[in-house]
Amino acid sequence: MGPVTMGNMVAEIAQQIMTAQRFLVCAHSSPDGDAIGSTLGLMLGLEKLGKDVVAYNADGVPDTFRFLPGADRLVSDLSGQPDFDVVFVLDAGDLGRTVDPVSERAPILINIDHHPGSDFGNICYLDTSAAATAVLVLRVLKACELTLDLDIALPLYTALLSDTGSFRYANSNPEAFAVGGELVALGIDPWEVASALYESQPPERMRLLSQVLTTLHVSSDGKYASVAMSLEMLSNSGALLEHTDGFVNYPRAISGVEVAVFFRQVDLETVKVGFRSRGNIDVGHLAGQLGGGGHKNAAGGVISGSLESVIPQVHLLLEKLLN
Repeated sequence: MGPVTMGNMVAEIAQQIMTAQRFLVCAHSSPDGDAIGSTLGLMLGLEKLGKDVVAYNADGVPDTFRFLPGADRLVSDLSGQPDFDVVFVLDAGDLGRTVDPVSERAPILINIDHHPGSDFGNICYLDTSAAATAVLVLRVLKACELTLDLDIALPLYTALLSDTGSFRYANSNPEAFAVGGELVALGIDPWEVASALYESQPPERMRLLSQVLTTLHVSSDGKYASVAMSLEMLSNSGALLEHTDGFVNYPRAISGVEVAVFFRQVDLETVKVGFRSRGNIDVGHLAGQLGGGGHKNAAGGVISGSLESVIPQVHLLLEKLLN
């Protein structure tokens, strides 16, 4: 679905915004840049429209994104909050990923997403052609005739930069570049944002990465590669789970690799698996077979089993997929 066919839905969401007063804005747990940036951008935009807004994420704001305006106001617990008029769920893919039962907190739930298969909410604004959920949030704010300012633009730009891999990924379509340019024109310093995202890493993350890279496995035909992180590595390094964001990009950077995998041990009998692929390799379908989901070129899931048993199991599935 493209933006032209979704015009009526954007207008409907704008109408809901203009007639309601109290809003909850949230996204998926273990948030990435798009989840946090979209949340903060919509929160600040709604407030500029005179609305009362609470921004929530079950896991809070990762350190990498604490430079964003409004980050210090995002809450990770909704206990004691009065009911809302409208709940926005952003970038979640599945309602359960918000953790809190947010659908019970308002009569209207609006789902804004670009993940295939996202189909919940009283209003479901889904556009899989959008480079990031932040692009859809921007469309909605424009439909409210909001005049953007730097504080609103900065989290939306950060979301877009993050979800396109700094405009390197296949989702970097003409609209993504146009939106990026529009937001930069409001006064964003691209270098400052890139520096905050990519060149302000804590030493604990590098210690963890050095251990994870020792597990590098490249298939005999060079078509897939993986790295893995155990709980012991996490403990030894002193790093946090949020510091593993982007680790899957290291095996993907190997010449000839079509699918990259990052295995992260959740507990002794559970492993989270993240996939990234090039071209026409559909890892979203593969993740679906494992009970997960995601995009064609970026997906993931959670598998029951020890790290030692899950790794060869997934490698075997990749052999079948690629051969």
